[in-house]
This record gives sequence, C-alpha cells and structure tokens, in this order.
Amino acid sequence: QVQLVESGGGLVQAGGSLRLSCAASGSILSINTMGWYRQVPGKQRELVAVITSGGRTNYADSVKGRFTISRANAKNTVYLQMNSLRPEDTAVYYCNAGLLTRDGSNARYLNYWGQGTQVTVSS
Repeated sequence: QVQLVESGGGLVQAGGSLRLSCAASGSILSINTMGWYRQVPGKQRELVAVITSGGRTNYADSVKGRFTISRANAKNTVYLQMNSLRPEDTAVYYCNAGLLTRDGSNARYLNYWGQGTQVTVSS
C-alpha cells in the first residue's frame, strides 16, 4: 500500500507565494518521476512541473520562472514553491509519483496520485 499525502494549499492574494509538499509512504522500493498537476472544474488535468530522481525538471510554460519543483529523495517528498501567484493559478493541485512498489514477493511499477489540495489566488 502506497500513499501520497499533500499539504500546503490555501488562499493567497495575487502576487503571493505558497509551498506545496507531497510525501510518499508505504511499501516503496524506489521512486522515479514525481510531479505536480492541476485541474479546474470542466477542464482536463494539466502538467505543472515534474522532476526525475536525478533532478531533471520540466515545467509548463505558464509557470516557468515563477514555480520551482524540488525533491528530497531520502524523505520521498516533492515540493512545489509557487511565487508571483496569479488568479489563473487557482486549481486543485495533485501530486503524482511513478514508483516501484513491493507486491508480495514481486515488484511492480505503478503510478500514484495524491488526494489533491486546493490553491485559490484572489485578485
């Protein structure tokens, strides 16, 4: 059993900052890519930022220069520092991890999602 638990969402004024955290726990052998996605009602979930186990990052064009993704491998945790927030950043933010998990005597590579955390940016 693997869980991803997010924290750090909330309400902030435009121009402000928030830091999201996501900790993975359970029967984890290794974690490959971790990332953040977001979704607003009526729209598809979209990529915000991802980071590999080696630290390579990729960002959506809309957040480049404002958001920074990082991870603490020893803690199985990924962070998203969000600066210069805009009202259009308002969404539910979801953590994602591709990881190798123990399944009895076997190992399986699975993709997991967190429960989501609301970020609301007021104008």
